[in-house]
Amino acid sequence: MKVKKIASYKCFFFDFDGVLTNNKVITNNLGNEYVICNRSDGLYFNILKKLTNHIFIISTEKNRVVSARSKKLKISSYQGVKNKLQLIKEISKKNKFNLEESVYIGNDINDYLAMQECGLAICPADSHKIIKKISLVLKRKGGEGIVSEIIEDIFKINIKQYI
Repeated sequence: MKVKKIASYKCFFFDFDGVLTNNKVITNNLGNEYVICNRSDGLYFNILKKLTNHIFIISTEKNRVVSARSKKLKISSYQGVKNKLQLIKEISKKNKFNLEESVYIGNDINDYLAMQECGLAICPADSHKIIKKISLVLKRKGGEGIVSEIIEDIFKINIKQYI
């Protein structure tokens, strides 16, 4: 899969569970769910915001943790999304960019159709085998700080200039 310079991409779409988390959930006896996110992703999202126009988190799940994390990262998020392809088409039309100019980072079969439409598909190392076949596969697993690998190793960005 050919990777263009980061400036060629107008938008980055991130799945939440299994990408920004390790795809595991802790549920307490009251039904509250907890996930673990990697703090370094926050630092690298700040760099990514300087390099691209649009970043979105898209989740099939509807969970307050997605809202809390996206609010802290200052990134728009969509939850309870049943048709991710339809949503990214709507986002690209509204923001006037072509999906070929976008990157989708996903891990599971509910990301498949959306990932196929984007110019670059990236997935964590522990993604579903079908997703791995259509993606650039990262060395890190979901929740292990994949945004830093994308910035530094895939796009070869020297982060020292952003410190």
